[in-house]
Amino acid sequence: MPSKNVLKKYIEKSYYHIYNRGVEKRKIFVDEQDYRVFLSYLKLYLLPKEESIRELGLNNFEIKNKEKIISEIYVLNNFFEKIHLLSFVLMPNHFHLELWQQSKNDIEFFMRSLITKYSKYFNKKYDRVGPLFQGRYKAVLVQSTEYLLYLSKYIHLNPLELLSKDQLLEEYPWSSYPSYLSINNFCWLNKELIYKNFSENNKYSPQKYKIFVESSHKETEDVRDILGLSL
Repeated sequence: MPSKNVLKKYIEKSYYHIYNRGVEKRKIFVDEQDYRVFLSYLKLYLLPKEESIRELGLNNFEIKNKEKIISEIYVLNNFFEKIHLLSFVLMPNHFHLELWQQSKNDIEFFMRSLITKYSKYFNKKYDRVGPLFQGRYKAVLVQSTEYLLYLSKYIHLNPLELLSKDQLLEEYPWSSYPSYLSINNFCWLNKELIYKNFSENNKYSPQKYKIFVESSHKETEDVRDILGLSL
């Protein structure tokens, strides 16, 4: 991956494409639990702490355990309103995130927290030591609405290589694409900017977005070229 995409300086109130893969191209998601844990960390960092506590259904735990989990949540960093996640995909050996940051250091702090927490989980589960990811994550500044929309398309087309001929792209569960098609809903996903570019009668049209993403599967390589990606 090109070193030019390792940013030295970030800009406040800007959009970025963040991506990275496993060291030596190894898998960073081995089973379904790994994907779910990574998503749970996104949720934990992007929702308000009070809402995370409610969402976890802590009333089902014993008092001692309840107090411990609540205290752990309160000491964690939180990025509600500091980071907006527009789209994402988790692949067996890499991930892509489309993010907006409020302040110039928010993405740096967010990614450090996310990567550190997930790496600790992964290394403990698989009894391994050392870095899980291939160096520092890559970051590309998004400088136009067109780029932002095509980036979401590229991100959502990633799973094509994993699907059989009879599988639908929207059936891949580790992506924000089903949410954009109103199949599921991630309350910590910020879809408003993309929504307003695919409206019909002043209302978001999942079908229009689906046509945009899937109009031509062969465009995957073209979109990668447009975005200047080499992952």
